[in-house]
Amino acid sequence: MIIDNVIKVVNSYVGKRCKFIYHGSRNQKDIFEGIITKTFPAIFIITSSDGSTKSYSYSDVLTATLEIID
Repeated sequence: MIIDNVIKVVNSYVGKRCKFIYHGSRNQKDIFEGIITKTFPAIFIITSSDGSTKSYSYSDVLTATLEIID
């Protein structure tokens, strides 16, 4: 999957409530629900259900560091 395909996939989820799994260091997982609120050329913004805002790059999705689940 190339980065242009990842951008298209992420843009298709804008405004929809999704579940996300972030694979951190040393096998730590952060599972949260949120909405992709904004997209930019290099990053996208997720507002989680607890009100916090997180930003991720498209390469995080490409390398499966961040998983988007319907």
